[in-house]
Formats: sequence, C-alpha cells, structure tokens
Amino acid sequence: MSRLPVTILHENEEWLAPLLDALTAADVPFRERFIADGSFDVLDAPQEGIYLNRMSASSHTRGHTASVDHTRQLLARLKRHGRRVVNGLDAFELEMSKVRQYQALEAAGLRVPPTTAVAGGPDALVEAARTVPTPFVTKHNRGGKGLGVQLFETHDAFEQHVRSDAFTPSPDHITLLQQYIPSSDQTITRCEFVGGRFVYAVRVDASDGFELCPAEACRTDASENGAAAAADGERCMVDDEDALFSLRTDVPEDLIARYVQFLAVERIDIAGIEFIEDDEGRRWTYDVNGTTNYNPDIEAAADRSAWSAVASYLQHEREALASVV
Repeated sequence: MSRLPVTILHENEEWLAPLLDALTAADVPFRERFIADGSFDVLDAPQEGIYLNRMSASSHTRGHTASVDHTRQLLARLKRHGRRVVNGLDAFELEMSKVRQYQALEAAGLRVPPTTAVAGGPDALVEAARTVPTPFVTKHNRGGKGLGVQLFETHDAFEQHVRSDAFTPSPDHITLLQQYIPSSDQTITRCEFVGGRFVYAVRVDASDGFELCPAEACRTDASENGAAAAADGERCMVDDEDALFSLRTDVPEDLIARYVQFLAVERIDIAGIEFIEDDEGRRWTYDVNGTTNYNPDIEAAADRSAWSAVASYLQHEREALASVV
C-alpha cells in the first residue's frame, strides 16, 4: 500500500502536529497540501490515494481568504475522478454553511434553535431582527472559532451594534439571528465521532463566551491566558481550577445513535457535534464541526485518543482502497 498515501488538505500548520504524530505512530504514509494560493490542472486526473479534508471555515482569519473556494474546486475535482476523500465535498459544504447544517439536523429529527438567515447590510439586519424575539444571538453562517456569536438582549442594542464599526460580517455575507437557548448550567457539550463511531464527549464551560478552542495549540498558562486569547480570538485551556473542558460520560445513548445516523446520511466521516441543554432538559443541537480538534487532557481522562482513532480510520480506508486497485 506504499503507493497509497494520505494527502492532507489544510491551511493551518498549528492544528496539524498531533495528527501527523498519530499517523507516524500508526505507520500511515502521508503528504501535506497547503491550500491557500496555488494552481492545478483542471483536466488532469488527481493522484491516487486517500485524501483528508482539514479545511477550516475560519481560514480567512489567518489571511487565507481564497482557501475555502480553492478547496471547494479541488474537492469537486476529486469527487468527479472517484477519489476517496474523508470529509469530502458533501461534508465540506455542510460545514461551510450553518443554514445547511440546521436544515439537515432538523430533517434528521434533531431539535435546532429557531434561526433566521439574513443576507445584506445593516438595514436588512435591523428589519429582520424586529421579527425575532429577544434575547437572540448572532452567528456567521460560515463560522468557525465562534466568530460572530454575540448575545443581544434588545433590538435597539442590536441595531447600535450592526451600525457600528464593531460589526463584522460573515465571509459569505449571511448573518444568522438565532433564538438564545440558556443552558441549565452554563455549559455546552461536544460529542466527537470518527468513522461513524462515537469517541467521547466533552463538557465545555461557556459562561464567558463562545470562542472555545480545545486544541493544544490554544493552551497556555493562566498568567498568559488573557494575551493569548486576545491574540488567537479563542479561549484557551488554563490550570485545572479554571479548566474550560471536562470529560462527560452521561450523554444519552439514543442521542449518540441519532448523531451517528445523521453523520452517515450526510456523508460526514469525522466531526464534533455540539448541543446545549435547557432548564427543561431539552437538547438543542447547533453546530457540526468537521475540522474538529482534540484536547490532550480530555484524551488522558477518557483514556482514548481521537487522533489515534483518526489514524486507524485512515489506515482502514487505505486498506479498503488497496483491495480494489
């Protein structure tokens, strides 16, 4: 199988190290393809092998404004030529649009917060917001890192915000206005899946906001937390007494089963799915993240490595491909 390496499509080196370590430990050959600027022969057939799509919806925040559209064309080319792509074009399009996510989740019978999609500038947003009960949150349709997520208690506060320089539009120019679902304990839960199998769930403290990053690249000492968070635009893991992440072991099995079925229908191989529980015990699913990252402390607590699961899954896909070529 030496001629069937895994090609990793990505735009963020900082998120890559633990994946490469896992692939190396599992003896899975790989090559990287950094997707920012560049070119490709439109009519030439792509290389054989397995492809792993790690393109992030937040790539524009790192100056890679062309990466999403570039990746969209590459994935379409790979699909046309019958290449096996883990988190391929269907999964990618779902991740790049929360509108599509919510429609797919609702079709799967999962509870989703009522959401209005608004295309346009401040006037269109203010007009649409008047039909949305308060409090509500805003989101970028093409999100990532919790970008654009902000709580508004009144319509006047929202209007003041969108007419100010503080307002940042979504890169696809679609802003979401979503019913605010207060958490019973100010936490959210993220369930990790690899290859259609549940790995573990993480409880995340969301009491200080929604820009939450589980990756080791976001970790820092408590004394450095403020500066690092401001630089990265993400909250980071600190000392245990202030830990944002903890292992959760009581997620209902029927919910996990429904997520597994949802991922299969939508052709998503690897994802973190987030939900929130309200005071009445109802669970609202609001995010599907295909470029999920994993926290090393959670992995130690779970005694399971999601990165190792990813490596094993990619090895399995290589073996399956090798048996038919």
